[in-house]
Amino acid sequence: MRDVWVIMARIIKLFSCIPILKVEENERKSTYFLFGFIPLFVSKQCKFNGYDNLWTRKIYKSCPQVGERLWCGAKTLLSSNTFLGEHCCFNGCEIHGSGKVTIGNYFHSGVELLIIAQNHNYDNGEHIPYSPDDYEYRDITIGDCVWIGSRVTILPGTKIGEGAIIQAGAVFHGEIPPLAIAGGNPAKVFKYRDRVHFEKLKNAKKFN
Repeated sequence: MRDVWVIMARIIKLFSCIPILKVEENERKSTYFLFGFIPLFVSKQCKFNGYDNLWTRKIYKSCPQVGERLWCGAKTLLSSNTFLGEHCCFNGCEIHGSGKVTIGNYFHSGVELLIIAQNHNYDNGEHIPYSPDDYEYRDITIGDCVWIGSRVTILPGTKIGEGAIIQAGAVFHGEIPPLAIAGGNPAKVFKYRDRVHFEKLKNAKKFN
């Protein structure tokens, strides 16, 4: 009976794409999959689309302002108090807290960006280590053409100027000037972009 299942699995596998039943052959330590009879052309219609997927659709519904050409390449969960410009590109981001988060046009992020827009009121609360439902909300503003690297953490009250670059792994709280390049924990500015070159590309509308 086992041989029959193996033969059927091999035949059906040629014409289908979704695994339904797994058949194991212990003596040879081999694993076979019995596939549901669904033509292969169905899988070709399921290619990833960063402009229209579960995350982008949820953002368009939940955020009060979303510009054109939003792109999400990985899990992206934004708050209902997030305002997005045009051509924002996320490769994975989570926004925690109810503070206002404003992100400008042509924004790009690496993977696992974390933005925190609120904090517990530990100074004046009625509990320690903090009051569970007593928050301080701090707005976050990110300018146009900002590039943020992978696994960056942005803390409440942060302001990032136009054209700035935040190095991967940085943890930041405070203000980053326009065209600055910052990194570290806590993040500090260590370099600036070439302003003349930046303005030349901006005036020519060479955006990505």
